[in-house]
Amino acid sequence: MAGIQISGLLSNSAFDWKTIVSELIAADSVPITNLKAEQTTNSSQVTALGSLQADLTSLQTSLENLRSGDLFAARTVSSSNSNSTWQSTSANGATLGAYTFAVQHLATQAQTQGATGVGSGLNATGTVTGLTIANLNVATPITAGTFTVNGQQVTVATTDSLQDVFNKIAAGTGGDVTGAYSPGGSVPVSDGITLTSGGGHEVLLGANNDTSNFLSVMKLANNGTPSTSSSAPLGTVELSAPIASAHLSTALTGLDLSGNGSVTINGVTINYNANTDTVSTLLSRINQSGAGVSITYDSANNRFNAINNNTGDVGMGLADTTGTLLASMGLTAASGGTFSHGQNAQFTVNNGPPLSSASNTLDSAVTGISGFSVTVNSQTTETLQIQSNTSSMQSAIQDMISKFNTVQTDIQNDTQITSSGGQVTTSVLSSNQEVASWASDLKNMAFDAVTGVTGSIQNLDNLGIGFTGTSGQLSVIDSTKLADALANNPQDVQNFFLTGNTGFVGRMYGGLIKQLGENTNEQGNLTKANTDIGTHITTLQNHLNDEQTQLTNAFISMLDAQSKAQSEGTTLTNAFFQNSSSSSSSSSCWIARAVYGARNPRWLVFRFWLLQLAPAWFRGLYLRHGERFASWLDDKPRVRHLIRRWMDARIDRLLHT
Repeated sequence: MAGIQISGLLSNSAFDWKTIVSELIAADSVPITNLKAEQTTNSSQVTALGSLQADLTSLQTSLENLRSGDLFAARTVSSSNSNSTWQSTSANGATLGAYTFAVQHLATQAQTQGATGVGSGLNATGTVTGLTIANLNVATPITAGTFTVNGQQVTVATTDSLQDVFNKIAAGTGGDVTGAYSPGGSVPVSDGITLTSGGGHEVLLGANNDTSNFLSVMKLANNGTPSTSSSAPLGTVELSAPIASAHLSTALTGLDLSGNGSVTINGVTINYNANTDTVSTLLSRINQSGAGVSITYDSANNRFNAINNNTGDVGMGLADTTGTLLASMGLTAASGGTFSHGQNAQFTVNNGPPLSSASNTLDSAVTGISGFSVTVNSQTTETLQIQSNTSSMQSAIQDMISKFNTVQTDIQNDTQITSSGGQVTTSVLSSNQEVASWASDLKNMAFDAVTGVTGSIQNLDNLGIGFTGTSGQLSVIDSTKLADALANNPQDVQNFFLTGNTGFVGRMYGGLIKQLGENTNEQGNLTKANTDIGTHITTLQNHLNDEQTQLTNAFISMLDAQSKAQSEGTTLTNAFFQNSSSSSSSSSCWIARAVYGARNPRWLVFRFWLLQLAPAWFRGLYLRHGERFASWLDDKPRVRHLIRRWMDARIDRLLHT
């Protein structure tokens, strides 16, 4: 462009060659503009198809949900007692109906109650000066603090001996109340303490501000007399000690030299070592053995109890195999253990004959109600209603309706053509008849009767579902009909929706697969078309860029030639560079103006060729007869076309030189 500024053009600035180049390029850019508009249209259609694809996929997923989780076979159970503590369960497909359960007896567990006093006493004699409070073999450790006797506080420390405590009681009451320990088998109490008033006064124990638990651990309480004794033996079994030293009142015999022994419970053998296994370890081993029996220690009554893990009137086998451990625990019949039978649950259903169950969980094996069980915990009467889970079914069906309507709405919005006031308005996919057909196809698939299905439900109308007016929108027209079908005919509803490929879901799902495939193909075709258009645009743009460069270079060459020609003829130069609207510039090129039109800048390029490069004989002939020849061409378009082709050849040769 710098060369143009120094060429002598400045004195003839009326000639705007840049505008001529721009107009030529703009005219040749029309195909690119059209192609870009086509790309934009294609992209909009791809976006719309993508949105429809998402809608169709959502509907497909909703249909899948109708297939999942035994939706139509799910059951719920309700009780006539709103405060019921019974626990009911119903399997999918459980028999529908109302069942009145009257429970006369609950099932209980068989148990063996061991003999009391299996733990040895606190001491073998009444002398207790060596028995430290902290080490007493009692059920609960004694805490330090104060307790009250006849209104006098007695302070006890865990380092005190039992005799020290007796002495403090006597001192606190001025010698009136004395304490004594009686070993096992003694009178007035076996393995217990007696507090006696020497003056014959009532022994009054305790106060609200006592801080030691001595009185309660010793099982002492007020009785309104001058003497009170422990209400039960004080000695217990020490569970954390090895069996051999756990203070069992009856020593174990029959063990081997290492202290090994074994017991058999319900045919299961449990081994132990009396020297290394603690009582707690032994009890855990028994309870986890699979024998079906749990043994616990009752420290309040100083006895062991064995109970079956399961309820029902079944037996319990307890026997020493090696050694006498169970006998020492008081659990054998010979050692004082007492067996009590368990009891089966007794009940009726709908006032039928008496039924019995070893368990309080009354299942189909004893009730005959398929897929149903109830665990009872009270002797009462309740009516249990087994119903279809209609809320889950309704929710899934309503979701399908909603997704179906979304598809229909979007197809209508994307394909509709409207007219108002003579103005026709189209939508992004109005020209796509295949997409428009999807809506009617879905409507037909939704409402046609299914084939191969037996039962009362043959189409959506049987469920109270229909189309709103003439639209393609589904809705629940009769909610009562739908609720009744779901509650009372869930199997028929399931058959309608889920019978193979011919049921509602299978048929709709297959149709959606087809439509999704067509959608994918449509998007693929449009995307490929846009890619091809982009390639074509690139090619055309490259050609335009080359053309613009060539035009620019040609005009620069023309300007340079004009500068050189100034010395040869001012007249020709002025003729070329005057404004195109002047009579002298237009009069020298009548034929070119007639052929191209006054608004097409190509006639100016031809004029340059005429004045600068045309043979002299042609230029003279053209200038002498051009005006009359142009008038003659006015009504001869075919001749003008031929002349234009000849002029185009000269112009193109000039511009590409």
